[in-house]
Amino acid sequence: MEPTSGRFELHQVGLSGIRKPLTIRRPDRVVTLTATFDLTVDLPSTRKGSDLSRNAILLAEVVDETAVRPASSLESACVAIARELLKRHKYARTAKVDASAEYFLRRGIVEERTSFEDYTLLAAAQSTRAPPDGPVTVTKSIGAEAVGMTACPCAMETAREALSEEFPRLRDPSMKSMPMITHNQRNRTRLLLDLPNDVEIEVDDLIDTIEASQSSPTYAILKRGDEAQMVIQAHRHPKFVEDVLRDLLRRVATGFPNVPDTAFVRASSVSEESIHKYNVVAAHQAFLGELRKTSAA
Repeated sequence: MEPTSGRFELHQVGLSGIRKPLTIRRPDRVVTLTATFDLTVDLPSTRKGSDLSRNAILLAEVVDETAVRPASSLESACVAIARELLKRHKYARTAKVDASAEYFLRRGIVEERTSFEDYTLLAAAQSTRAPPDGPVTVTKSIGAEAVGMTACPCAMETAREALSEEFPRLRDPSMKSMPMITHNQRNRTRLLLDLPNDVEIEVDDLIDTIEASQSSPTYAILKRGDEAQMVIQAHRHPKFVEDVLRDLLRRVATGFPNVPDTAFVRASSVSEESIHKYNVVAAHQAFLGELRKTSAA
């Protein structure tokens, strides 16, 4: 059926917000993710609508298959879906799959009190068919979001200056390295890498990279002494949201030698402010090769 008006080619038509259980084989265990998928294909100007039921059927088949044969990763499942979308939508030239999922890792400030801490996995894949019926190429994305905390360096210095009037010993050079009171933020930092299909990254390493860039990770289980240890750690590493993002980009530039310079990096950080009624954000995107040149300079 042809369009009744406005014969425009549409870049994306499909389904969004489909929640499914997806079984993944991790290096040391098998986990079932609660994943949310968006599946779209392009629509030529000669077609009135897309065959949306094909998307739902395909996703159900992939999910059912992982119950028997777990997928190697969330992004590998996205790649498989993106490839199959072009097979089932013969008229399409591009297919795109986006996915996010809750993910848990056992973490703790001390070994005796570890717990399953929650993170967000991010994945995507895009398949493109060369016209008219040429080979299909696929690119994929893998990423994560982690919630930690930051301690404000600016308020730390102004608090030190103000308190020095009341406590003159704070001016002693030996006290310079002592952490000072400041306001804290819950920090949400996200990292996403667009990769060639033959390059693999361990998502746990991405999460480690994010957490190392914050003032401190946060934990579900903290005893009184643990709280003190975490707060002191954060105040020994005070950071603006800009610092978090720059540290993250530096760590990505040096921490993944197997990833080519052509990989595209997207990073963002949000500090949920404690003393303001607004949040503070920072974001950057660049090819990995550009980050490596800057980091080496």
